[in-house]
Amino acid sequence: MHSDIDIGDLILQKLKEKERTIVWLAKKVGRDDSNLGKTLKNSKYIHFDLLLRISSALEEDFFAYGSQRVKEMQKR
Repeated sequence: MHSDIDIGDLILQKLKEKERTIVWLAKKVGRDDSNLGKTLKNSKYIHFDLLLRISSALEEDFFAYGSQRVKEMQKR
């Protein structure tokens, strides 16, 4: 059985790969950088609308990770 997806960690990983900062992302999504940083580091769950804005800013479909998980669960 797969472990839960830690979407915050995935987003932080993509930020690092794209050489972007939390400050940059916070500006893109209209959030305070300290609150966004805490959200990404301390939460496995992110509000749908925020995840949509983050996906757009980073040009990465973070919803695909959840979709893949659903497909895996349906195969059981």
